[in-house]
Amino acid sequence: MEFRYGDYSALPRRYLVDDYRRDSTGWDVARGVHIEAEWDPYDPLGEMNFIAELRREHGFPTVAVAPAWLDRDDCAAVLDAQAAHPFVRGVRHKPRPGQMDDAGWRAGYRRLAALRLHFELQAPWRQLGEAARLARDFPDTTIVLNHAGLPLEPELGAWRSAMAKLAECPNATVKISGLGNLGARARRQVAAAVIELFGARRAMFASNYPVDSLRDSFDGIYAGFDEATRGLSPAERRDLFHDNAVRIYRME
Repeated sequence: MEFRYGDYSALPRRYLVDDYRRDSTGWDVARGVHIEAEWDPYDPLGEMNFIAELRREHGFPTVAVAPAWLDRDDCAAVLDAQAAHPFVRGVRHKPRPGQMDDAGWRAGYRRLAALRLHFELQAPWRQLGEAARLARDFPDTTIVLNHAGLPLEPELGAWRSAMAKLAECPNATVKISGLGNLGARARRQVAAAVIELFGARRAMFASNYPVDSLRDSFDGIYAGFDEATRGLSPAERRDLFHDNAVRIYRME
């Protein structure tokens, strides 16, 4: 399969809490969010059962986002089982182009609000028109857009226009993460544009570790975020680095 960072053969390995703590040394990581890792599409419940064991042993991660395929026949049962974990805050499904407008897929999506689950969206920026329609049609479900909409350096103008449309939806939020395919200048431009469009209360930084270890160290990623926000107020920086994640992922 094609991957935006090229060769990712180094990723299939055990990466546990101690590994994360070692990589994040030097940064005060007060809470953590595990985002589903697609470990087995035939066993959507197994990953969260494994995370439950990790939490019992380490008290970390704080919360998690679970896998769920919203168009599958077992969607209702899977969502109920994932929501039964007290630490699960949302689900992620990477929709194909056009899928967010599909009635069958939306029937699964419609179940999220009643279960107090948000939707973690990973999709290229070209699908953000669909995402905006989804956000408008389901205003009670929060969307967390992953990796700032996967911008590409030659297309930042068109990316920004698509992001602006999604930013009009008050239930849409963005994680600034997964920018390892961009140069340093483009990363700063993307961070600045997201914060300008969504405001400091609907954006947050994330490491995307261990995936982004293919391109940068944890320290390098967060040092870049730190530099990109030097001109903001202390309150805005606290929102981006801490408070928004605590609020959106309900880690109070």
